[in-house]
Amino acid sequence: MKKTPTPLSHNSSRKLPIIRILSEEEELFVKLNLEMEDETHDILVKWGKEVASDEDYVSIAIRAGLEEYVDALDNKQK
Repeated sequence: MKKTPTPLSHNSSRKLPIIRILSEEEELFVKLNLEMEDETHDILVKWGKEVASDEDYVSIAIRAGLEEYVDALDNKQK
């Protein structure tokens, strides 16, 4: 059974310090739409958390923040 992640909202009244992009690196990846049992999903999540680095978490947070920002802009234009 597919699990959809629940987006976490941030407290927009709390400002982050400036983040500078020092370099960029293109990576080739494919997003897969997977169907699996809940137990299998839980095992994969556990394994992913064991190997994820702090940089992986930063990338996830930046991407989620940018997606939320773009969605907010789209909603304002409608």
